[in-house]
Amino acid sequence: MPESTPSRLTPHRLAPHKLTVALLFGGRSSEHTISCATAGGVLSAIDRDKYDVIPIGITRDGAFTLQPDDAALFALNPTAMPTVIDNGTRVLWPESAASRELAVTDASGQRRSLGTVDVVFPILHGPFGEDGTVQGMLELLGLPYVGNGVLASALGMDKHFTKTALEAVGVTVAPWVTVSPAQWSADSDLWRGRAASLGLPVFVKPARAGSSVGVTKVTSAAQLDAALETAWAEDGKALIEQAIVGRELECAVLSGREGGPTRVSLAGEIIVAGDGFYDFEAKYIDDSAAQLVCPAELTEGELAEMQRVAARAFEAIGGSGLARVDFFYTGTDFVVNELNTMPGFTPISMFPKCWAASGLAYPQLIDELIELGLQTVR
Repeated sequence: MPESTPSRLTPHRLAPHKLTVALLFGGRSSEHTISCATAGGVLSAIDRDKYDVIPIGITRDGAFTLQPDDAALFALNPTAMPTVIDNGTRVLWPESAASRELAVTDASGQRRSLGTVDVVFPILHGPFGEDGTVQGMLELLGLPYVGNGVLASALGMDKHFTKTALEAVGVTVAPWVTVSPAQWSADSDLWRGRAASLGLPVFVKPARAGSSVGVTKVTSAAQLDAALETAWAEDGKALIEQAIVGRELECAVLSGREGGPTRVSLAGEIIVAGDGFYDFEAKYIDDSAAQLVCPAELTEGELAEMQRVAARAFEAIGGSGLARVDFFYTGTDFVVNELNTMPGFTPISMFPKCWAASGLAYPQLIDELIELGLQTVR
């Protein structure tokens, strides 16, 4: 059974010397700004008595730059979302796994050492960061890092394979079909028929994207083509997924310690205004579009079952470190909607909110994630 007692969530005491954390954020995906906002949250909350921080911002073109250690520059601002500006610096990773020394060149080409890094904290969302690519780079370099490994990150990023893995261990997911542009062009009638079998409404989603980017609610067959084009603009595969009627619930997951059980937080609930859905605007731009409530109102038995399913889903993909598991609760079944291996980590995000309600405040949650990153053998 998953462990959820707040008294068991207290982080172990860290070594007395300060650790150097390379905070990796930004990136090439459409979730670049959300990653930057997460960086702002972490920079503002991380315990400076325990950690020295090297802020490494990845530009939208994929350049690794040294950014100012200033949380205000990356604060979540709906009218001017934060971004990584290319300031001409370039962070240089170790030349081999025998070293953990980072260096930087400035705009004039002058090089200086940034010292030895103890752990990398990749708070990247979406492709080219959350999907196992950066995790693979860190594995090649032999650098400890926070979060899920290559396999779990890749599985969690791809909604089709997440669903496939969860179904294999008996976790309920919404019925779906996955289609590429080439498959649609080759036989659109076949795929229209498969989509029609799911009924209406359906949700059309990119297979590999997050933060509800590229998601469309389709209420008539005439809307399907445009919805697919929107999803394919983000990824080469799209899911057409049966809409599930139920409460939208989420819970946060942390790995167990030293072989202990997976830990699952109290549940949070998303209450969407009107007849909309929890899209990018509702998550980050329009704070009147949805209400986040934590803890959600559930019976003891309902919460225990939700936590059991969340832990099962996390373990099914070989998860390590952290995840957020999103559900629809129909009143009888907990249907897993998505499993996010690097959830939004801004101060207003559900992941830290759920842990705060469970007794683990934001700064201590950062401590816990760093310790898990140092300990984890993936």
